[in-house]
Amino acid sequence: MGEARYDVPEADAFTRTYWDAAAEGRLLIRRCGDCGQAHHYPREFCPYCWSEDVTWEDASGRATLHTWSVVHRNDLPPFGARTPYVAAMVDLAEGPRMSTEVVEAGEDEDGLLRMGMELEVAFRDGVPVFRPA
Repeated sequence: MGEARYDVPEADAFTRTYWDAAAEGRLLIRRCGDCGQAHHYPREFCPYCWSEDVTWEDASGRATLHTWSVVHRNDLPPFGARTPYVAAMVDLAEGPRMSTEVVEAGEDEDGLLRMGMELEVAFRDGVPVFRPA
């Protein structure tokens, strides 16, 4: 039996649509048909007005960097082999804030990052990550 991985999602019946789209290179968000608010992470109801009239929508893949931290130690596989890496919160162009990882920022990743910088979605093993635009 292989080593457990903590970076691969476990899709359920509801989130399978999201993860299938990510495997195709598409980022989905949810939008409420009642109040119009977009949200992420995927939920079966609107976290703003509690309506169940929510649908999937393709996101543009554009975002800005809200905050980040460079992780130098993580004992969970496969994160240890990726250190240092950038754990981040990004603001999607559609409005929701999303936790993610920033990749391809260069060797001195922390020195190249700045709040508000433009990012674009990329996908690693079917998981959305972001890189400088």
